[in-house]
Amino acid sequence: MNDTPETSVPQSTAQPAAAPVRAGAHPPTSPVALVAMLVAVLALAAAVWSWSDSRERIRDLKTELGRRLAETGKEVSETRLLARNADDAMRQVSEKVAHIESQMATSQQQQLSLEALYKDLSQGRDQWALAEIEQVLLTAAQQLQLAGNVKAAIIALEGADTRLQRLDKPQFTALRRAIATDLARLREVPSLDEVGASARIEALVARHASWPLASAQVSEAAPAPRARGRATDIGQELWAELKRLVQLRRVDGNEAVLLPPDQAYFLRENLRLRLLSARLALLAQDQAAFQADLQGVSEMLNRYFNTRDAGVAAALKEIKRLASLQVAQKLPGIDASLAALDAYKGNP
Repeated sequence: MNDTPETSVPQSTAQPAAAPVRAGAHPPTSPVALVAMLVAVLALAAAVWSWSDSRERIRDLKTELGRRLAETGKEVSETRLLARNADDAMRQVSEKVAHIESQMATSQQQQLSLEALYKDLSQGRDQWALAEIEQVLLTAAQQLQLAGNVKAAIIALEGADTRLQRLDKPQFTALRRAIATDLARLREVPSLDEVGASARIEALVARHASWPLASAQVSEAAPAPRARGRATDIGQELWAELKRLVQLRRVDGNEAVLLPPDQAYFLRENLRLRLLSARLALLAQDQAAFQADLQGVSEMLNRYFNTRDAGVAAALKEIKRLASLQVAQKLPGIDASLAALDAYKGNP
């Protein structure tokens, strides 16, 4: 097709040379020109159609691009909103993390302070426990030295050992061994029921007023038979009255038992005082005074009271049993525990 216009151009250029032959007449239209014109028209139409189609596509593209840009803008807005929310969340998280870090730092400081305080309290607790144990041991020593109370001393030492066992510290091992040694010595001491013996003496004191005196024995004379006759009756009545005024009694013992009635009160009070003195000697663990008082009470009962009475006989037997008690005992001390305590205080 490119060759056809080139060959037709000389022909069309040659035709004007003959144009002057006929002036004013239209030259004839050649098929090639028509074809070229048609091609040009078709090309123009194609170009117009292509331009229109391109314009339509561009418009569609612009619409699509606008829509896409709108959607992108919306997504960008949402993204910005999300980013802003994320920034706010991150800021809140950062604030919380900073708050948690500050709390952790505060907790660490408090933990260090608590550890230091616990260490101080632990040392103070040991010192406090040691002071209590020292007081308990001193109390036990006083009970042994002043009152001779072995049971109270044993209870005190057992309480101190229990306290040391709860502490469970190896530095108290020597002290616990010393306390165990003293406990073994105290438990070997024969026990004396001082409370029971004291109660038995008090029972004797409570019953001493009911014991009859030897001078209170009464022998009832048998009534004489009444004889017949007035003179005989008068004589018998007179003889009976005389026998009532003067009575002869036989007493197996010293005549000193015949006390006047006004001396009976003082005799019983003296007996009560001797029993109370024996009770005090028992509590003081004075063996000599205890036995001397009981011996005096026994002599008074045998001399001035009716020993054939059941109450007096029972009292004599009870006094004999009490006199056989060993109230004075050689008590061991708790020197080992006190020495171990002093050694620990000197080398804590």
